[in-house]
Parts: sequence; structure tokens; C-alpha cells
Amino acid sequence: MGKNLTSRSDDYSKWYNELVVQADLAENSAVRGCMVIKPYGYAIWEKMQAELDRMFKETGHQNAYFPLLVPKSLFEAEEKNAEGFAKECAVVTHYRLQNDPDNPGKLRVDPNAKLEEELVVRPTSEAIIWNTYKGWIQSYRDLPLLINQWANVVRWEMRTRLFLRTAEFLWQEGHTAHATKKEALVEAEQMNDIYADFAENFMAIPVIKGLKTESERFAGAEETYCIEALMQDGKALQAGTSHFLGQNFAKAFDVKFTTKEGKQEYVWATSWGVSTRLMGALIMTHSDDQGLVLPPNLAPNQVVIVPIFMTQEQLEAISEVVNDIIKELRAVGVSVKFDSRDTLRPGAKFAQHELQGVPLRIAIGARDLENGTVELARRDTLSKETTSINGIADKVKNLLEEIQKSLHNKATNYRNTHITEVNSFDEFKEVLNTKGGFLSAHWDGTPETEDKIKELTKASIRCIPMNAKVEEGRCVLTGENSNKRVLFAKAY
Repeated sequence: MGKNLTSRSDDYSKWYNELVVQADLAENSAVRGCMVIKPYGYAIWEKMQAELDRMFKETGHQNAYFPLLVPKSLFEAEEKNAEGFAKECAVVTHYRLQNDPDNPGKLRVDPNAKLEEELVVRPTSEAIIWNTYKGWIQSYRDLPLLINQWANVVRWEMRTRLFLRTAEFLWQEGHTAHATKKEALVEAEQMNDIYADFAENFMAIPVIKGLKTESERFAGAEETYCIEALMQDGKALQAGTSHFLGQNFAKAFDVKFTTKEGKQEYVWATSWGVSTRLMGALIMTHSDDQGLVLPPNLAPNQVVIVPIFMTQEQLEAISEVVNDIIKELRAVGVSVKFDSRDTLRPGAKFAQHELQGVPLRIAIGARDLENGTVELARRDTLSKETTSINGIADKVKNLLEEIQKSLHNKATNYRNTHITEVNSFDEFKEVLNTKGGFLSAHWDGTPETEDKIKELTKASIRCIPMNAKVEEGRCVLTGENSNKRVLFAKAY
């Protein structure tokens, strides 16, 4: 299934693009910058969705759905948000096509079907949601309002890459309203913690929790919390963000509530989201030159069983044993696929499942039946062992837990050895160009210095780490005083 992948060390970007297509995750569509997520890729996204959805609901959030199209006047209501997304907006201006009299068989926009007000295809949903909340919130009894939606958004990106940056992508966006500033800040931080928990425990990706600088904040936010991950090529990837919006949207859309004391006050807001960009993070953190490597907690099939047979009789005898193994595995919560196709040889099946990152493969042939054994092959280490069919369910369950932990440990070791403290701009440039990764450096706190460093090196401030210790120092570029280190990196 597919040709050999380009090596990561030869061309990381090409390796990534080939892997996404060859592992049957996604492909480019007929629409520029948009992708088709194929069944296998979508199955992984569904696993992500299910776990996140559970975590949201456990913290009191409910799902709703809001329109794709936003009237331009609503979109403009919160100025910073509108300005921040203006260049990426797709806009609907007409509502009908008609036959083109100059080109038989072709259609054109009906010039008489111009919309009275243009509609923005949502790049994010704050405007339409806060306009709706105005009718939902009157009293302190209506708060907190904790809503999430699973949706698609459109941002007209010029340079696109499957999963990492596409003109249309899938995501979830939470939008909450609170009676106090403190409650809203607690919510924004809580959701960032949930993203970190998900990344660490399901994706097996170590992340750094932090705050964005003012220039990197979400448009319209007063504070942006984030989780930052490090990919195998030494570049950072923002894996999730959670925003404290203050009262900006409440004021823009006049969303007030009556307090217990009978006063009218504006509500306090948050929004937070992760997208199919997480698929890119998952691929780039763990995969290798043989293909995808999936952590068991998110693999659509945690185990694949491949029968090795010459005759139909052998297949039937193997299938009988396999059916019992499947029952045992499913009874302990393991998802398993029996690949009994007779159109592919075992070697071709092995290659396909390796490419698609199935965590554990069980091979069973006629000789194994005689011996009461199977061969277990781990995807993460590519190691194999022969083991007894007796007690197979416990063995597999333990191995899957070990693989999950091992992937997280490997990624953590890589990340930790690629955080480098630098104290001069020459050292900054040297480490960035040779080693990459996160550069822990002092910064004077000004957007001018931040912009200048980005202009000179293409490295941006990924975050101010939440646990950054107070440490007096001097800015790597200007030499001005600084009291804590921030993390710089080149990023996706």
C-alpha cells in the first residue's frame, strides 16, 4: 500500500505530506486549500472528539450548534476580532445562479440576486454566538452559560498543508459567559488544563502550558492560555488555546445580566478551541520512516490480527481460534480488527498496518495453532515476540499500556533535551539554526523587540510558561532588564 516514504532526515516536510496521503488519512480536494478527510483519518478524529466531548461534559458544558453564515454587521461589532480575521474571511454576496446567455450550458451569478447584507463564512463564531446570548441571558440565574459546538470554520489561508493549515477545518469552540471576572479566568485556565490533560494522556504528547504575549493573543482576547508541543523536526506547534475575553464581546453585543443585588452588569466571557490540527501534531510527534505510529488510546484499531494460511481449511481453523481471542480482547476493552482478506499476502498486510500505525499486530498460522501460540509485533519499537494464547487478553492490555507510556516518555525526552537556555543573541541564533527546539531566553517585554527577533530569525515567542520562575536577567536582543524567561521557537 503506497511506495516507500521519504526519510524524515532527508525532507521532513515531504515525509509528512507523503505519510498523510499514503496512510489514507486525508487528501487534497477539488477546492483549493481544502481537504478530504478519509475514513481512517476521520476514525482517529472521532476518537479525539469522543474523549474531548466527554471531558467537556464532565465539567458541565453542553453542545449546541450555531449558523455557518454571519451577517457582516454582527461580525464587525467587536472591532479587534473583526480586524484580526478580516484578511482570512470568505464572503457570500449573492444567493442565486442563472444560465449564462453568453455561454450555453454554463451558469453565472444572477446580478439581481445580490444580498441586502453580505454574509461572512465563519472564521470563528464569537459574533453570531454573542448576538444569540443576548436573548439567553437576563439574570444571574442564567449564569454561568457553558456552551460548546463541534463545527467547521473557513479561514482563507494562502499556504495550506493537510491538517496543519487548511482553508476549511473541523474544530470545537467553547463559548462561556460568567457573572464575575474571577469565574471567567478560572474557566479559561481550566479548559487549557483539559487540553493539556488530553494531549498528555491520550495523544502521548508532552506540552508546555503558558500564556501568549499580547501580540500573539487571540483577536479580541485580554489573555490567551495555550499548550505548546514540540515536533520531531524541532519546530513548535500550538496544540490548543483558551481565551479570557473580558467583557469585550458582552459590551459589543450589549449582553447584560441583573445581579442578585438588582444591578445591571456586563457578563464576562471565555472562548476555547482545538482543531483537526491535532491530527498533524499526532502524526509529527510519534511517526517514523515506516509510517504512522499511533498511541493506543487514540488508535481506531488497537490490535490487528493477521492469519497466515495456505488453504481455506487452515483459514477456517485459524478463524475459530481468532474469534475466541477477539471476544477475550473486546471483553477487556481492546478494539481489534481481524484482517482475513484473501486478496493480499500476509507481508502486504503487515506493511499496510505498519504504515497505518496499528499499535499491536498479532500473527497466527497453522504451526501456531499446534503450539497454542501467536506472534506479537509492537509498532512503536518494531519488536516481535512469541507468546501463549492462554492469557492473551491480559498480555495485550498490559502491552498497550506500556506502548502508550513509552511513546509519551520518548516524546518527553526529546522535548526536554530540546529546551535550551540562551543568554546572548549570537547564542540564540546558533542554537536555533543548529539544534532547534525551544529556546528559553530573557525578553524585555516589548512587542517591538518580539517583532524584531521574529523578523531576524523567524522565531516567535511561543509562550510565557505558567511555571516560569522569577529570574533576573537581560533581554537577549536589547540587553534591557527582564525578570523571567520565555520560550521562543520556529513554529507551524
